[in-house]
Amino acid sequence: MGRVVLLEGDLTDQSVDAIVNAANTSLVLGSGVAGAIREKGGASIQAECDAQSPVQLGEAALTAAGQLPARFVIHAAGMPLGGSADEASVAACVRASLALAAREGLLSIAFPAIGTGVGGLALQRCAEISLEEARIHLEGETPLEEIRFVLMGEPSYRIFEMVNDAARVAEQMARLEKGR
Repeated sequence: MGRVVLLEGDLTDQSVDAIVNAANTSLVLGSGVAGAIREKGGASIQAECDAQSPVQLGEAALTAAGQLPARFVIHAAGMPLGGSADEASVAACVRASLALAAREGLLSIAFPAIGTGVGGLALQRCAEISLEEARIHLEGETPLEEIRFVLMGEPSYRIFEMVNDAARVAEQMARLEKGR
């Protein structure tokens, strides 16, 4: 079974099979995570996005990673262009990203906190949704060995850490209750 890893750092510096872009349905690499991907990865990523857009809310698209250390970028459409993200769209695009990575036979993937920037979703709710989707995915059959969440800044990292720890404690308590 694969593992979930939390890191504080820059998503665009990750040497993984794929990083996930917190995308809009038009796949326009605007600001935030998408802007950093465009800036560091080069114009070829936007060109590939243009060829695949638009995508439906909650879907994901795959492009090469340009000059980034990752092999691919998975563009997770968590909001419409100019709109906001919600719990359902973030859950759907995280699921779609994991499914796409599995179909491609990828072993490692790195996510940002999707929907929490211009998308407006609360960071704790993003952590709860994203970590739950990762756990569910890893319980099934998948080639993914590592699902990494790369958070910008210690406060974001600490919120993901708190949510992850709470879920692990709940799982341990459930096992103890089951053993009685």
